[in-house]
Amino acid sequence: MCGILGIVAKLPANQLLYDGLLMLQHRGQDASGIVTAQGNTFHMHKGLGLVRDVFRTRNMRALAGNIGIGHVRYPTAGSVNSAAEAQPFYVNSPFGIVLSHNGNLTNAEELSQELFRADLRHVNTNSDTEVLLNVFAHELQESTRNCQLDPATIFTAVSGVHKRCKGAYAVIAMIAGYGLLAFRDPYGIRPLVFGTVESENGHEYLIASESVALDTLGFKLIRDVAPGEAIFIDEAGNFYNKQCATNYSLNPCIFEYVYLARPDSVIDGISVYETRLNMGEHLAEKIRKSMHHLDIDVVIPIPDSSRPSALQLANQLGVNFREGFVKNRYVGRTFIMPGQQQRRKSVRQKLNAIGIEFRGKNVLLVDDSIVRGTTSREIVQMAREAGAHKIYFASAAPPVRYPNVYGIDMPTRQELIATDRSTEEICREIGADYLIYQDLEALVRAISKISPTVKNFETSCFDGNYITGDVTTEYLRTIELQRNSSQSFLQTRSNTQLDLSLVFSD
Repeated sequence: MCGILGIVAKLPANQLLYDGLLMLQHRGQDASGIVTAQGNTFHMHKGLGLVRDVFRTRNMRALAGNIGIGHVRYPTAGSVNSAAEAQPFYVNSPFGIVLSHNGNLTNAEELSQELFRADLRHVNTNSDTEVLLNVFAHELQESTRNCQLDPATIFTAVSGVHKRCKGAYAVIAMIAGYGLLAFRDPYGIRPLVFGTVESENGHEYLIASESVALDTLGFKLIRDVAPGEAIFIDEAGNFYNKQCATNYSLNPCIFEYVYLARPDSVIDGISVYETRLNMGEHLAEKIRKSMHHLDIDVVIPIPDSSRPSALQLANQLGVNFREGFVKNRYVGRTFIMPGQQQRRKSVRQKLNAIGIEFRGKNVLLVDDSIVRGTTSREIVQMAREAGAHKIYFASAAPPVRYPNVYGIDMPTRQELIATDRSTEEICREIGADYLIYQDLEALVRAISKISPTVKNFETSCFDGNYITGDVTTEYLRTIELQRNSSQSFLQTRSNTQLDLSLVFSD
């Protein structure tokens, strides 16, 4: 999960890109980067950390130009601690190209070998984004005649990318001297939207992972980029689009609605906030039908993404809704933090219980999901220490039993608390008195009833069905081995992206 942003403006784009990345900061706190284009020259600044920490006034001043792209990262492939793998990435052949990517290529290793042996291109990091960039650059080279580009040639190159790349990818790229390109994988797994604004100087375009970035910057949401579609906006602000995939279908990642996206975003025409209300409604229905023996005094959300579900659940059951935890907003999202020990430590720093809401009560805690179980276990213990009589725990999502290979950091089954455990066993593991999970069918209904045109979702982390059809048991085993050995591997290999003819901003 990463956040990507691109703009074609009439005035300098640097401040808009910075402000937009702040709106997407929830999608990645590991690294940030911005590249702007001034004629044929790129200006880049990127580094490890939050947007506010990576960019200083001197960096912003050096990011000249009216066109640009930005990225916030949390790592799903490559190195956690490598500044060289902060995006955007750059190549200088056949044209100057910078690219940012949200998602994960499931055939990155195979493509890396192809690039070296057949395309004569060198990939210098462990990042699948650099692989994707070089595939696109090669396809652009194969499509170009007479060293000139036009939209048709660019779209042909994107078609080549779709034929070679497998997995999930939402992409925003810039081509020096030409304009801004964005495209989405043929399954539409990762989100991508675009909008416009009519400024005093003319028409401007913004492309982003979530609609919230458009809202806050004053852009009007036009629509989502369709699965397999590419859009190109040239330097003059002319808009072009084309369907570049032969076979395509919309299968948005269901975990975006459960947890990843901001509640004020709209993804594929579906309000994230409304889906979370519906999740609470379905949970309440399940409790009424089969768990009416639970004597619930109060419903308490685990801030923040579960709040709409908890509120609607409490309303449907006619039970008091209370805020029982105070969140320290200066601590990052624990789900995104690399390393189990770091996640465990940060839970107590992030949340503090309000004793009066727990003391002597039967409490129903509501969370958006349970992934590793570390956070849930700590929160249940906090509730007990605050004096709760009984602790019931409800998850707005089904059990997460399978690895996600499309851009979410849950790659191995051994890290997931629900793997090979029953609900009762998981309940004991987290220390609760009772555990309620959402049913997958109910979760799909909660989302699809808002927009009946979206019929299918990418649900592999819940049911093990991988929509792209290329994820094998051997592939999953390889990912697990790579993850287990990643620390020793990274200590023996130095990753440095070469900045060929690139003008840095700092």
